[in-house]
Amino acid sequence: MAKIMIIGAGGTIGRAVTELLTPGNDIIRIGNQRGDDTVDLASKASIEVLFDRIGSLDAIICAAGASRFASLSQASDEDFAVSVNSKLMGQVNLVRIACRFVAAQGSITLTSGLLAREPWPGTVPTAMVNAALHGFVRAAALDIENQIRLNVVSPVFVTETAAAMGMATAGTMSAIETAKAYKASVDGQMTGQVLDVRDYGSVVG
Repeated sequence: MAKIMIIGAGGTIGRAVTELLTPGNDIIRIGNQRGDDTVDLASKASIEVLFDRIGSLDAIICAAGASRFASLSQASDEDFAVSVNSKLMGQVNLVRIACRFVAAQGSITLTSGLLAREPWPGTVPTAMVNAALHGFVRAAALDIENQIRLNVVSPVFVTETAAAMGMATAGTMSAIETAKAYKASVDGQMTGQVLDVRDYGSVVG
């Protein structure tokens, strides 16, 4: 039985990942305000405290991190700062700290997004941090000791979110289908990889 921490376990993707990985594993659900424990991903000190409380782990999945949508001309300093401090540096700091707590041959899985490779107009801050996460994972995986594997999952727009927003769902992927890429990251042997969810689950036609 593996001890797996899921950060963002209360979110749409996080709940599906938790559901998929719960059988046979000890899942620790982490949220911003609720869960088995809480963390402010934008605060390195908060991440340090979380790990001091939780201790050793076999795997970590992060399906959290705030980022903003805005066009180049409209994006404010705050839009960039929130995106960098939470989704980018929050996950970077998570890895830096987690390396002291994850067991040898364990795994860490982060979350980016499709906009890193297929940006839309008006998405500059989010597309930027997603692409930066890909570069970070590819490089950091070369340096991590104890054979700890590091990957990042790149989701497409989630069906449940699109439906809730009254948007068309064609080309989206359900949360449970999306979760399959996270499971593959935990169960597989790959490292330093960007896992496109479309390689692991089925999109809505």
